[in-house]
Formats: sequence, structure tokens, C-alpha cells
Amino acid sequence: MPVILWTDGLIFLLLFMVIMFVFHVRRHEHLRRPWRTVLRSRVAMASAVILSIYLLIGLLDSLHFHPKLENPKDGVTQYSSQIKSVFDVVVSHLQENDEKTYSAPFAAYQYSKETIEKEDGSTVREYPRLEFGGAHLADPEIEKKSDIIHIILKSSFKSLLVFFLLCLFVLWRIAKNKGWLIRDTLSSIIRGQTEAPWFVILFTLGFSLWFLLTAWDLSHFYHIFGTDKVGQDVFYQAMKSIRTGLIIGTLTTLVMLPFAVLMGISAGYFRGWVDDIIQYIYTTLNSIPGVLLIAASILMLQVYMSNNAEEFTSLAARSDMRLLFLCIILGVTSWTGLCRLLRGETMKLREVDYIQAAQAFGVGNMTIIMRHILPNVMHIILISVVLDFSGLVLAEAVLSYINIGVDPSMNSWGNMINSARMEMAREPIVWWSLVAAFVFMFVLVLAANLFSDAIRDAFDPRLREREE
Repeated sequence: MPVILWTDGLIFLLLFMVIMFVFHVRRHEHLRRPWRTVLRSRVAMASAVILSIYLLIGLLDSLHFHPKLENPKDGVTQYSSQIKSVFDVVVSHLQENDEKTYSAPFAAYQYSKETIEKEDGSTVREYPRLEFGGAHLADPEIEKKSDIIHIILKSSFKSLLVFFLLCLFVLWRIAKNKGWLIRDTLSSIIRGQTEAPWFVILFTLGFSLWFLLTAWDLSHFYHIFGTDKVGQDVFYQAMKSIRTGLIIGTLTTLVMLPFAVLMGISAGYFRGWVDDIIQYIYTTLNSIPGVLLIAASILMLQVYMSNNAEEFTSLAARSDMRLLFLCIILGVTSWTGLCRLLRGETMKLREVDYIQAAQAFGVGNMTIIMRHILPNVMHIILISVVLDFSGLVLAEAVLSYINIGVDPSMNSWGNMINSARMEMAREPIVWWSLVAAFVFMFVLVLAANLFSDAIRDAFDPRLREREE
């Protein structure tokens, strides 16, 4: 039974808007030109492959449903009150194969000693075997290393086969579109003579494919990033946190853009008392400490949810509402920077000759704004949105670390880092939760920053004029 959470609906609305924007760009040559510059960038295309994988995982984790009960009463189909996603079904083995408590990455034994009673009635302190990790090994001390190597080699062969088929498909498509021979197409890709850097794209895709297939095979026999205090797989938590990071980075933009675009362009175009009021609004908002405003808003939401518990039928709905509210608060507090940029650019554009001529001919203000002002500030909007994405992902981690971010029951990198505070202070140290959150967040933020740099260089008019 499908379930559409608030954030799910907004994510797919944003995806639909992006698809419509792509179709719009394809119909206009002046819009396609800077995107072709991005397409020719090796760094941008490698980053786009990484971001696409994160996006795919986030979309699969946004398709929620109530699972069907296995033993329905009286033959009537019944559904569980629990909410799962398609991603949960794909990686169900990670969610179900929990341990008792901490275990290190690729471990076959528990991380801490326990008192174990032997068959003769005596007790001994030792590390007990894990229920899932390395359970297929008779003697992990001897067999584990060779078993891991065997799984990696087997996964490498499968990923190489899939990568070979993928390369053949790409070669066939390019050769068909260009009218080339397969041999000439392969030579052009290797030498970098194609419009898009297909060699870099395929190399990044092949490495990502190898990592995903290897991690998939290894996760059936081991905990790749170990387990946490309650025995949950850390690798599963890190992947589930991808959706939270993407939502914070994208839905906040959806909230921020209307405020920034409407007020920034209005202040720069109309000036006078309109400009004074808008400046007063964002100056006042900037004077309020953002962390205190977010904390106060989250506390108000918690009070509301406690007093109206009947409106939230499940823990997932409760967590989703808090995540949505966090996106709204971050959007309301982060639009002022883009608003200032748009105000300054609009004041400059207002004085150019073609807008002065349009005003002289009696063209309406809204027509001038939609046809002349807005298209000429789109590069600023696009650059700011992409650059702010990584900052918002990091903001979620910081806010969750101080307990005013997403709900503690929701998987997020900030909650993982927050829970790792005490783990780093224990003896022996538990380091893998922090490392897993760091690795996944680092890759996403690095890819987003590199991709945004390429977009900034392609859409900045001053850089384009310098290149021409």
C-alpha cells in the first residue's frame, strides 16, 4: 500500500521541475551553450556520475509503502502500520541481520568481551561470535582474509562484465548517432575527441559500479562498517542518511527561491519604499542568530506534535514532519544572501538601454521582469543554488550534532556523528560510525562542490566574455 510523505511529494515535485527545466533548455540555444561547457568538463562529468548515484539511492528511499502482512485474517488483505521504502526492500538483509552490540568492520567476533558459560559449567571471559558477521566461517582467524579476497575477486569479475556491456552500449549509441565505426568511436573516446569526456564518465561509472557490487556482495556475509551500540549495521545507516542529506540540500532550496527571487528582483527594480521595506526585512532577519531561531522553531514543533499526537499516525510521519519543518526554517533563514545578490544585479540591469526602451514604450513592469530581468539573473540563481547545496548538507550535520536537527529516530549523518561522541570516548574506541558518516558526507559534498565550480565557470558572464 503506497504512502506519500510530505517530503516524498516535494522531492518528486522538484524532480518534475528539473525535468521541465531540461526540456526548456533543450529548446533554446543560448541556454544550451553554457551547459555544453559543463558537459565538456571532465571534473564536472565525474562529479555528475557520483551525484547521480546518490540521487538514485535517495529516490529509491523516497518510495514508501505499508508492507502487506504475511498471514491475513479471514482472507482479507491487511497492511502493517510500519512504513518501508523500496530501498529498504533492496537492502533488507542489512536491516534484518542485526547483532547484539558493537562489532568492528569485517569482524566475526563481538567488539567487547562477555562472560560465556561452557558446557562443563565453567565460565570464561572472551569475545563471542557474531550471529551474522562471518557466521559462514568455521574458523574466522584462518579463513576470513582469504574469504574476503575471494568475494572481492568474484565481485570484480561481475562488475567488469557489466562494465564491458555498458561500454559496448555507449560505443554503439555514439557510433550510431555520429555515423562512425565502432573502432573509430573507441579511438575518439580514448583520445578525448568526443564532445563529452566519455572516457572519464565511463571510468568513474566503472569504479562506482565495482564499489557498489563489491559492497553488495560483502554485505551479505560481513558488516562492512561494523555495527553500532544496538547492533545495527552502520553501512545501512550511512546509506539511509543519503536521503536526509539530499532533502536538506534540495527542499531547502525550494523554500528559499521564492523569497529570494521575488524580493530581490522587486527591491532592485522598483526601488524606493519597496526597496526600503525589503532591506529592513532581510536586515532584521540577518540580525537574529540563525541557530537560536532554528532551535526555537524546532522546540515549538515538538510541543505541537506532543499536544496533537493523533495527527501523526506513525514514527516515520512524525520524523518526516520535523525534517520538513527543518527545511522550511533553513529556507526562511538562508534566502537573504541570494536576495542581496539579485537586488544588486537587478539595479544594474534596470539601467541598461533595452529595459529603458521597454519602459518608454509602455511595456508593463511584470512583462519586463519576466522577459528581461529574470532571464538575465538566472545564472546567479543557478550558481547560488548549487553552491548552497553542500553548505546545507553540512548544516544538517551540525544541527543534528547539537540536537536541534532532524528527529533522533531518523537516519542522518548528523545523528551518526552525534552518537559517535560517546563512542569515541570509550575504551576500546569505536571509530567506524564517525568514519562512515565522514566518508559518505565527504564524497557527496566534494562532488557537489566540484560540479558547482564547473557550473559557476560556465554561467558566469565575465568568464565567458574573457574566454571569447
